[in-house]
Amino acid sequence: MTTIVLVDDHPIVRGGLRAALAAEPDWQVVGEGDDGVEGLTLVNQLHPDILVVDLQLPTISGLDVLRQVRVTAPATRVIFFSMHSEDAYVREALAAGAVGYVLKDADAVELIHGIRVALQGGRYLSPTLAERMISAYLHQPSPDQHIDWAEMLTARERQVLILAAQGLSNAEIGDRLTISPRTAETHRTNLLRKLGLKGQTDLMHFAHERGLLEE
Repeated sequence: MTTIVLVDDHPIVRGGLRAALAAEPDWQVVGEGDDGVEGLTLVNQLHPDILVVDLQLPTISGLDVLRQVRVTAPATRVIFFSMHSEDAYVREALAAGAVGYVLKDADAVELIHGIRVALQGGRYLSPTLAERMISAYLHQPSPDQHIDWAEMLTARERQVLILAAQGLSNAEIGDRLTISPRTAETHRTNLLRKLGLKGQTDLMHFAHERGLLEE
């Protein structure tokens, strides 16, 4: 019996996935959560074979859930089911240990296929993502070529970078971008890590050197 935990903050999405996955022979959805903390608790209690998780969740992000699951339940294979198709998110998910990344505009058949691939020890990406990743690999610059810092960040992280460099708090950034302060904080943390910056002083210096404060 293959056991699965679903974590998504949209009940309709969870309901549709539950019905599709439960219809598969010898598959059982043993738990559902609507935020990151609940999802992590379910995984630690149930140790499912598969965790299907959204990227953006209340409390803690899907990426943070993945990182903790890799420590507390390393046998659980994690597959992201997300609307976010930016390469930066996909690369970060794979680097953190995800075995699959399926876009929400796909149907349940594709997610089922992705789970089967994961159960066999492989990795699965939605076809459009796989094509982009292969193309990026084939066209990656040689080590001595300059890599544009902006390519390392998602569009939202670039917005947060500029606003944070202007001295806005997470709450103020959230108001500007119509996102929660927690989400703004997550984007700030991610962009600092990707750029190798230690804090607000480094961030402001980075932005000043590149003329971002004039934007």
